Amino acid sequence: MSVGKKVPEERIAYLTGEYPKVSHTFIQREIAALRALGLKILPCTIRRAPPETVSSDQQEEAHETFCVLDAAKSPGHLVMAHVRTLRNNPWAWFEALRIAWKTRPPGAKAGLWQLFYFLEAGVLSEHLRKISARHLHNHFASSSCTVAMLAAKMSGVSFSFTLHGPTELFAPEYWRLDEKIAQAAFSVYISHFARSQGMLFSDPAHWHRMRIVHCGITPDFYAGRPTTNDQGGRLVFVGRLSGVKGASLVLDALAKLAVRYPSAQLTMVGDGPERAALEHRAKVLGIADRVTFTGYLDQVQVASTLAASDILVLPSFAEGVPIVLMEAMATGLPVITTHIAGIPELVEHGVSGFVLPPGDTAALVDALDALMANPARCAEMGRAGRAKVTAEYNLMQEAAWLAELFTNSLAGKLPETLRPAPPARRSVICKQANYMFTPVSDGSATQSEKVHPDLCT
Repeated sequence: MSVGKKVPEERIAYLTGEYPKVSHTFIQREIAALRALGLKILPCTIRRAPPETVSSDQQEEAHETFCVLDAAKSPGHLVMAHVRTLRNNPWAWFEALRIAWKTRPPGAKAGLWQLFYFLEAGVLSEHLRKISARHLHNHFASSSCTVAMLAAKMSGVSFSFTLHGPTELFAPEYWRLDEKIAQAAFSVYISHFARSQGMLFSDPAHWHRMRIVHCGITPDFYAGRPTTNDQGGRLVFVGRLSGVKGASLVLDALAKLAVRYPSAQLTMVGDGPERAALEHRAKVLGIADRVTFTGYLDQVQVASTLAASDILVLPSFAEGVPIVLMEAMATGLPVITTHIAGIPELVEHGVSGFVLPPGDTAALVDALDALMANPARCAEMGRAGRAKVTAEYNLMQEAAWLAELFTNSLAGKLPETLRPAPPARRSVICKQANYMFTPVSDGSATQSEKVHPDLCT
């Protein structure tokens, strides 16, 4: 489906565990893009996100989002939702109950949670009927996806879900990915890696309904950074300040490079349970005056911070495909990250950044040293990264593909392709510089490899 092409209006309910919130801004962007394409997207959430994680520009979206637990607080509403569902379609209600029992994890406590999910599904099912939703899509394949699967069965609408990882993949049997993949009209994966894990834990009979839709961004929103500069020591980390992101490794690496790069600075964007410990560690390492902890920032503030930086560092231990890597690459920054999950599908080692063994502080120090000492290489990698994101992680392109999956699935004709091929990228030899450039849609060019002078045309 071409970008900008309107699709027939379909009423699609969108569900996740907590929406909207700062760390799930990518879902809000996806919804906005789908709406721009003509779909009627009706957001739902299991619970309200904590107020401190909802930015000011998300307040209106929060007000428009149906909250399952808010509706379920009234015992009368909860009971009557199930009574009406049972009266309207007893077969569907009992089939949902059968699936809930079949997919319950072992143990009494897990079984109790499964009962809660079933009760929540009744509330959501009634809401789906009230808003005349034709399809329900869920982000993440854990608890909210269980509710989505059961609610879809009760209400008679089709459902799909997006698997991100890594959380769902820590306990695929617990979350019964096999049954969710079997029940879904189709399932979406943010990378080839994520899809391979879905294949691993499901029956091959359902693989033909698995599709890849990248999370995406709007590259032009991050186009404000100068293409050249004489800096090299402005480092930035963006992410939740928790152990999974490897933030402490960035502090350790900066401490080891502090003498060689006396003007190097690190900005740590985000908040989380380890913020106090990280601030203390910066003091112990003697680099507290070089590290700025900003707390949560909104989308505009993150873009501004990236534009004022030279290198993004994200040495995570577990990820899906981090949005912040796309944002940094679109800004023109080289990125230093780890060789896990779908990251190598986005970041090309030695081309748009460095993809390192996770947990290897020595490798992180070497990669930082290589880039901090060579601003020209930073700029070169930044151009390559922007070209990659523009071609393969463009929000509107990915939303158009997802919209095509929705509308065609509802029509009973799911597209056969795994995902559309990226826009054609024509390589041209630049005779003067003896470099091969790849033009991209925004008119810029990325230097991809040096070629022999005899090959220049």
